[in-house]
Amino acid sequence: MGQARQPRRIQACDGELGAAIARAQDGDEAAFALAYRIVQPGLLGYLHGLVGNDAEDVASDAWLEIARDLGRFKGDGAGFRGWTATIARHRALDHLRRQRVRPRAGGTEQDVLHLPGPHNTYDQALESLSTERALELVRGLPRDQAEAVLLRVVMGLDGPATARVLGKRPGAVRTAAHRGLKRLARQLGVGGKADADVTDEASRTLGESK
Repeated sequence: MGQARQPRRIQACDGELGAAIARAQDGDEAAFALAYRIVQPGLLGYLHGLVGNDAEDVASDAWLEIARDLGRFKGDGAGFRGWTATIARHRALDHLRRQRVRPRAGGTEQDVLHLPGPHNTYDQALESLSTERALELVRGLPRDQAEAVLLRVVMGLDGPATARVLGKRPGAVRTAAHRGLKRLARQLGVGGKADADVTDEASRTLGESK
């Protein structure tokens, strides 16, 4: 199992995102708005996988905290996405505690605190899926796989960043992602190829479906 590749579109934006964050930290409101537009789609998809229809409200709470603490952030565009994912995850878990509901991916609130992260993907498996359908399938994964896939594929984080967000070892993140994406391919009736192919194609396609 190799390391998952970030969706190319997200990766290409990291330079622009890093520059926008630097300007935003100097008080440029337009730059902060640009950073928001770059990060928000993936962040919202990730939160949908955790709290379902309450994702917009949780994202709003997360962005208030992001704006408040922006001056303390140190890093580049990729680091900023990881930082925002960590903040959003904390707000999602707070929301689940208050609401006493189960995460959409299955399991209890405590289970969400112990989730790893994903791998590569399968074009043939997910290329025909709409974003909504893809997220529904991800929510149906076992609890140790869903959040990993969301962070790696929807948020576009690399393995080490996903591991930091989840407080897990990169190896555990890779294993969970691999299993989750392989399971998605089986659900879509895709089979007969090597595991590396399965994990490779699915993540890229899901990322492009955002």
